[in-house]
Amino acid sequence: MRPPLRHTTGAATAAQGFASLLGWACAGGLAATVFFAPAHWFADALARATDGRAQLLEARGTVWRGSGVLVLTGGQGSTQSSRLPQRLGWTIGPQFSGGIGLAASASAQCCGDQAWQALVQPRWGGFDMQVRAPAWRLPAQLLQGLGTPWNTLGLQGQLLAQSEGLSIKSRAGRFDISGKAQLDILDARSKLSTLAPIGSYRLNFQGAGAARPTPSVALTTLQGALALTGDGQWAANRFRFLGRAAVADPQHEAALQNILNIVGRRDGASSIITIG
Repeated sequence: MRPPLRHTTGAATAAQGFASLLGWACAGGLAATVFFAPAHWFADALARATDGRAQLLEARGTVWRGSGVLVLTGGQGSTQSSRLPQRLGWTIGPQFSGGIGLAASASAQCCGDQAWQALVQPRWGGFDMQVRAPAWRLPAQLLQGLGTPWNTLGLQGQLLAQSEGLSIKSRAGRFDISGKAQLDILDARSKLSTLAPIGSYRLNFQGAGAARPTPSVALTTLQGALALTGDGQWAANRFRFLGRAAVADPQHEAALQNILNIVGRRDGASSIITIG
């Protein structure tokens, strides 16, 4: 016996067409949501990742291309804040050269002619990130927003920040950092001293390598009446730093007493700086 013939009715055809249309609409809506995701989603993610210490206010555009006002704070509940003089712009997009990843860049007309760039590639149990940061000049008072001790010092001057071959690898919550980064504090001034400037300083970051098993930093004085020196390193995901602040020119000792009392533990005419 032949099976009965099945006839597709007009209603069934319409239902199938509607279901197909609905599926495409949902897929298109999801793609549109991702493609046109508002910039404040990125700003919210940055604030959560930094515990509120870095924020992007007045965010405009999309997650993939936008701009905002960079604000630094002392974290949740802090009353201190400082902002970049001009808006910070960013771009984020897929990168397929050498593997799948995301390429990001940040630019600010007030600070540098070239954008800072980062390439992030997912790896089993973590990620790899390469950073390219040409020299940027930033106002030193931007640090005051981070709270103690920067707001107490009332630091002013210029920051010159740059990196070379900086690479970060994360595996199962552990980080390996290689490459170099440098931060200069130029013509530094402080509200705690009538002497202006008090000096210029350099903080060198050196990632781990064959000769140095853990990342380290070195603080040196480029010039000035207040001499700052010190060394620090990361061990077991903890940072330790030991440094010294001293008067390089005795005739300015009185003008630097307040700073010496604040930055560390007094040791005669100098102060011992310890972190960690």
